[in-house]
Amino acid sequence: MRRSKINYYLDIAETVLQRGTCLRRNYGAIIVKNDEIISTGYVGAPRGRKNCCDLGYCVREKLNIPRGERYEMCRSVHAEANAIISAPRSEMIGATMYLVGRDAKTGELVSNANSCSMCKRMIINSGIKTVIVRDTKEEYRVIDVESEWIVQDESLDGVFGY
Repeated sequence: MRRSKINYYLDIAETVLQRGTCLRRNYGAIIVKNDEIISTGYVGAPRGRKNCCDLGYCVREKLNIPRGERYEMCRSVHAEANAIISAPRSEMIGATMYLVGRDAKTGELVSNANSCSMCKRMIINSGIKTVIVRDTKEEYRVIDVESEWIVQDESLDGVFGY
């Protein structure tokens, strides 16, 4: 049986995440428009800086910072941001981002994975229309950016994390 197109693209995003350098969680993101991959991104330190895997520790883990909080303490550029940085905005307008996250220690898919608040803002401004997040090898969530991240503005709720 032929793999669904959504799972096909999620599989590619999962392959991309293998380049990640985080010791906590690695994500892979790809941006697709008109069945063409526009760009890819994975978690890693900015060019020229040492990655957590090179240092041998994660600052956020060392400080016991909970998931979804204090991303300014992270050394890495997130997968979503790296994919957006690598693509022209004109190509991202109306596009779909596929996102997959894995725990760096266990290799398990990150449960209830979602973009952080900073990445959500970048996705909104990039013009990406839909984000699809892998939950299991076959199951995923489809996020309509307009209705779920713009109209439902969680930044006004004062709730941290996800």
